Amino acid sequence: MTKAVTLILFFAAFFSSAHAQQTFSVRGVVQDRTGAAVAAAEVAFRSANFNTSTRTGQDGRFEITGIPNTRGTLTVSARGFASTSQQWETSTAPSPLAIVLQPANVEEQIVVSATRSEMKLSDVPGSAVLLNREDVEANPGLTLDDMLRQVPGFTLFRRSSSRVANPTSQGVSLRGVGASGPSRALVLEDGVPIVDPFGGWVYWDRIPRAELATVEVLRGGASNLYGSDALGGVIQFVTRTPSRTAASVDLSYGNENTPDLSAWAGTAISRWDFSAGVDMARTDGYILVPSFQRGAVDTAANSKHASVDASLGYKIRDNGRLFLRGTFFDEARHNGTALTTNSTGTGFGVAGINTGLGDHDWISARVFGLVQGYDQTFSSVAPDRSTEALTDNQHVPSQQLGTAVQLNHTLWHQTLIAGVDAQEVMGASDEQLFSSTTGNHFANNIAGGRQGSTGIFGQDIFQAGKWTIIGGLRWDRWTNTNGSNVRISLPSNAVSDTVYTDRNANAFSPKLSILRKIGSNMSVSLSGYRSFRAPTLNELYRSFRQGSTLTNANAFLGPERASGAEAGARETALGDRAELRETFFWADVVDPVSNVTISVTPSLTTRQRQNLGRTRSIGTEVDGSYRLTSYVQVTAGYQYAHATVVDSTPSLVGLNIPEVPRHQASVELRYWNPSKVMASVQGRYSSAQFDDDRNTLRLGGFYVMELYAGREFRHGVTGYFAAENLLNRRYVVTLTGSPPNSLQNWGPPILARVGLKFDFPAIR
Repeated sequence: MTKAVTLILFFAAFFSSAHAQQTFSVRGVVQDRTGAAVAAAEVAFRSANFNTSTRTGQDGRFEITGIPNTRGTLTVSARGFASTSQQWETSTAPSPLAIVLQPANVEEQIVVSATRSEMKLSDVPGSAVLLNREDVEANPGLTLDDMLRQVPGFTLFRRSSSRVANPTSQGVSLRGVGASGPSRALVLEDGVPIVDPFGGWVYWDRIPRAELATVEVLRGGASNLYGSDALGGVIQFVTRTPSRTAASVDLSYGNENTPDLSAWAGTAISRWDFSAGVDMARTDGYILVPSFQRGAVDTAANSKHASVDASLGYKIRDNGRLFLRGTFFDEARHNGTALTTNSTGTGFGVAGINTGLGDHDWISARVFGLVQGYDQTFSSVAPDRSTEALTDNQHVPSQQLGTAVQLNHTLWHQTLIAGVDAQEVMGASDEQLFSSTTGNHFANNIAGGRQGSTGIFGQDIFQAGKWTIIGGLRWDRWTNTNGSNVRISLPSNAVSDTVYTDRNANAFSPKLSILRKIGSNMSVSLSGYRSFRAPTLNELYRSFRQGSTLTNANAFLGPERASGAEAGARETALGDRAELRETFFWADVVDPVSNVTISVTPSLTTRQRQNLGRTRSIGTEVDGSYRLTSYVQVTAGYQYAHATVVDSTPSLVGLNIPEVPRHQASVELRYWNPSKVMASVQGRYSSAQFDDDRNTLRLGGFYVMELYAGREFRHGVTGYFAAENLLNRRYVVTLTGSPPNSLQNWGPPILARVGLKFDFPAIR
């Protein structure tokens, strides 16, 4: 009996052990819709009596072992993507699995620039817009500034596209705070400023479009985190970091003899990653002056550029990365007459680190430098535009060196942020001056100096239940030193030397934001802030001339300081497929730098940069989106900005701020199914605005339509057609001289182009 029991127990243990050892595993890779690997995605497996989870590696791959069941459910989730679940059964599931994540709805999208920390877009108080990779691809604009014009509130100093405009007119304005060439919004590439350090404008062709991952636009003052230049907001371009071998090449050709190439490629080997991008284009452009005012001197405004960059990264720990990146950018332009040209050559480098320190800390550090040369010529044009004479030949060398360190610490429901940044800029305007009547070279003028700035900032992000409270404070100190203006009269070589007193100033920039969720589909927010912008070396020391308008520098300019507030609400419906966001804003800018008219004659209008007094912008923004199906989406936006002068000389009080339209609106209808068709129709409206401080030069409103249509013909190969200003509407972008005989410059006619795009891995 004992032997029988022992034998039965032996066989029971044997079969039980054999059964227990029969386990299964599931392997796979997680990708986005372009085929790029999704790192750090959470992969959870659940069955009747077994639950476990893991995360994907940098190559997007995962493996779960020891599964005792033959079936279960896999759920995959990652930041910026919609979660997905699928049934798994060992007898039918392929190995390895290929899981494709779709972009998240607005509720789940992540932005960084608004708080200098990863945060859900739905939790960000204020007005932030995120353009994902599909948004970038669906926009027919050839340049990045034309792409951003689809965001209401975004304007440049002039209405002109950077495709043909002088770079000194390409400073950014948001929310009607106005611009005078330098930007009143900070523009970043992966956290590093790309605003011209001497002049404050932006070279929009510097970033290859093919390497963009997302674009973030934060409207409203952000000096509490970013200091000077963020007076009106922040725009950040986030580029792609390779986690596997991938490439994108976009080649197109359009009318006005406009070829364009934008390409990016990257790979990852073990802990190393390498990527490179290139962007090259040229255009014959068009004649800016309408035919009824055109003269013999008028030629086509055109441009050409080349931008090349490369980066090398090394993975440290599981979530950290060291990197180096270098960029070379070169462009040249003709500005509408034979004698007016400009060119730029830029070399830029950055070294950085992003890494975690334990479970609760994260550190980010950057060191960057720039060397640049800018050249431009100016001329005087006869009233009948039959002749012109060279008046000024400028060479502007500049250098920049900067650094930034930031530490994030998570604690309970809080994220604490502290950081410091500093930069030094050197630059000068070296001019050869010529007589417009005799053509004689009568003087040389050298004006310039140095500008240094240091900022210390801190922020507390508190999230608990339905509340999000964000408080921040920054202290900045900047100095202007070695300022001088040296004039050498010719042929006597007599020297007149003016040395400017060194100056310095401090700024405190607080901001407090509160967001309260009401139920699951609505939230309200309230924010108040102060921000500032220090005058650039360009405004202090460099004069310029456009046609018959001369604008003089002013070495005694002070900083602009803004106080603002905004209140907003956000609602979602239809399972988060529809979203509406409304924001009411107010901003007062004290001592804004403006081009103030000093005198007007039939042949010359003279202006000078001055601190104007006080301006005020009050208005509202409305942004909405509705995803009808997984392929069809409608988005729209509108901004009303009542931007006026409230304190200045009596003749200017109550007038509109120059270059600010009262109304801006945009709408887009998109169908995006790469295997069948990818199509986007966009419309954009801008109301009338004034081109001068006295409101005598009125630029009428305009409406343009744009179109993108494409189809993936073979695996990874897409053909497309794109058209800007599809209806060929002509509108005035600048006016110079005295009305009613002011000289007009027109905006671009239709630019239609066809192209081929190659993506590896393929889009689908």
